[in-house]
Amino acid sequence: MKPPSYFEGVASAHHDALLRDLAWLVVTPDIVTFPPFSPFAGRPSLAELGLNDALEAWLNDLAIPELARNGRQASRMGHYHEQLWHWLLDRAPNTRLLAHNVRITRKRITLGELDMLYRRRDQPAPVHLEVAIKFYLGLPEGPGEATSQSRWIGPGGLDSLALKYCHLQRHQLPLSATIPALETLGHWLSPRDTGHLEGGLGEQLTQRLAMPGVLFYPWHTPMPSPEGATVAHRRGRWCHVRDWPALAATLPTDFRMAWLKKPHWLAPPIFEAFKPASALRMPLLAMAQHQPQQVMVYLPSTQRCERLFIVPDNWPRQVPLPPR
Repeated sequence: MKPPSYFEGVASAHHDALLRDLAWLVVTPDIVTFPPFSPFAGRPSLAELGLNDALEAWLNDLAIPELARNGRQASRMGHYHEQLWHWLLDRAPNTRLLAHNVRITRKRITLGELDMLYRRRDQPAPVHLEVAIKFYLGLPEGPGEATSQSRWIGPGGLDSLALKYCHLQRHQLPLSATIPALETLGHWLSPRDTGHLEGGLGEQLTQRLAMPGVLFYPWHTPMPSPEGATVAHRRGRWCHVRDWPALAATLPTDFRMAWLKKPHWLAPPIFEAFKPASALRMPLLAMAQHQPQQVMVYLPSTQRCERLFIVPDNWPRQVPLPPR
């Protein structure tokens, strides 16, 4: 069986998990965007990174053992995702990482933390970038209207798209424009990074958000996308354990599966990781009775991949309240 050339924009030739996840991070759209005229912009583009026509060559030149050793690869997915952004901004041809995890305090009280600061080689003004990697499952019945972001919750049921979006928009992104943050950044940044800015740091600093991930739609009923979702966001489906036989019956008989394990929920695994469904079904469903499990299904006839979440029959055990 010949492997396809790409899965979700990631070349099959890349066998190292770090390389695959970096590639996925660069090419995967954000799941949401801010409304027009918002002061906050979206993720750095391929052109801004200097990778418009050079992504594969850049990936091939990276020293993966050095990345893993120097970065002390994180095991938690959120930390691992941030680490990937550090590597990307520090090594992309057109960007330079200035600082990350900058704690902002006032009178010894912590107000928050800025994920990272970077600048472009062709644009000296620093950029404050907040990042989040999110996998949300849509509830056909839940709080708010059918398109409410509150109906999209994490697999653990502890957070929602609405809560995350609200926190980023109201607190995390505006934080860098506050006086305590600007004072802190004035100490963090070197004169080389701030001395040539017209109007000072406060007028030149911009805020941006990168929020790649996947939105999983219920398999058994149609559901609209949440408010603010990007047109090109990555999609998957979810089902309860009890519904797995019915969902599997809709797939071609020769479909294969790969079980995704944290922190490598980002890029699809290598082709060799996909096994006949019968080899994974029993242990997978046993684990899914206790906590949600993410898998990828490969359809040989179309050489297409699909993401699935299989969740316990009593999922969700809790649904977060909408933001106030």
